[in-house]
Amino acid sequence: MIRAAAVAMLATISACAVAQPPTPMPARGSFALIGDVPYGSATEPQFDRVIDAINAAPQVRFVLHTGDIKSGSERCDDDLLQRRFDQYQKFAKPFVYTPGDNEWTDCHRSNNGNYLPTERLDKLRRLFFPQPGVSTGGRPARLATQASLPGFETFVENSMWSFGGTTMGTIHVVGSNNGYAPWSQIDPGDSYETPRADRVAEVEARIAAALAWIDALFARASVDRSAGVLLAMQANPNFELPPSDRERQGFNAVLERITQRAVAFGKPVVIAHGDSHYFRVDKPLLAPTLASGAQLLERVTRAENFGSQNVHWVEVIVDDRDPEVFRFRPHLIEANLFPR
Repeated sequence: MIRAAAVAMLATISACAVAQPPTPMPARGSFALIGDVPYGSATEPQFDRVIDAINAAPQVRFVLHTGDIKSGSERCDDDLLQRRFDQYQKFAKPFVYTPGDNEWTDCHRSNNGNYLPTERLDKLRRLFFPQPGVSTGGRPARLATQASLPGFETFVENSMWSFGGTTMGTIHVVGSNNGYAPWSQIDPGDSYETPRADRVAEVEARIAAALAWIDALFARASVDRSAGVLLAMQANPNFELPPSDRERQGFNAVLERITQRAVAFGKPVVIAHGDSHYFRVDKPLLAPTLASGAQLLERVTRAENFGSQNVHWVEVIVDDRDPEVFRFRPHLIEANLFPR
């Protein structure tokens, strides 16, 4: 049934593409993976150096930002969101972004301005996705968008595209337990035990959209015979915690669905995310087995970008002729290194 629903979703996406022929992403090369930057006005000049370095790299064809465009203690005011958006438009290449918790989920905090998070999410969607299905940046590229599908019209941030013989996409999965963390600083009565109905409704709708989009991404990869799949989200989904841990509550369904699809796909899969603020490439995903309880999914790689005070970038080389398909190269900005 899930497979049939994914195929039906693909048919709708394809119909939309016929009605409005997309300007595709470049076919081959590499892309820049960034996230958790800039944090505070002091790091904005450092981030400008990252922008300059990426713009000067001709083999880099687009930029992917995994969310958190501000620190968790900065205010969520309109002018700050606008300033970050404007800075990202300095990229000469297509700019693709998936939201982080710092710019909406956590805006209930007093030092963030005591905003209603869902109101900030609405603002973020209007600002960063002014034309659903089209990236921003200096050379916007057309993307498939979940917002084109009936029932998912608000999810303008969930995108899909092809690159280097692979299928790529963003899924809106954020820190703060994917939104299950209470909005306690605007509502002291909101807790895990007594949750606000509007908070839970938002989380459940967003997770349902993420699951449907994961199905669509892997269905697209199957139809296209893609060599690999890359999914980008903001949150570190707490791979190391058991599913029973409360801090995994918001991520269990997403990780389970990715695991199911990755096992069936049988080719390289990358989960790109930020959140923890340090660069790493590893194999953190386990799949259940009847014999041993769990086994490592060797074909699934986690790639986490630099973040916060480590203002650098990661180049992801994508080549369907390479058995590994995805290669990762960190680029350090000399002027942004700590003084020796």
